[in-house]
Amino acid sequence: MTKVRVFSTPTCPYCFALKRFLEEKGIEVEQVDVSSDLEAQKEMIEKTKQTTVPVTEINGEYIVSFDRKKICELLKIED
Repeated sequence: MTKVRVFSTPTCPYCFALKRFLEEKGIEVEQVDVSSDLEAQKEMIEKTKQTTVPVTEINGEYIVSFDRKKICELLKIED
């Protein structure tokens, strides 16, 4: 089973668009609010060397920003 986590903040419009896209595709997502979860924020920065959101983790691979093409490729879904 594919594990998908989205690291985001409540005020990020790109995060909202990404989560809506995944929801429309029927992808179950674990949402991680890095504005309140400092351990998750630290993990995200260590893994990506980035402080920007959204970051999507799919089966251990991290994608910085809302990269539809890469997300669809890893999830094996149509855009």
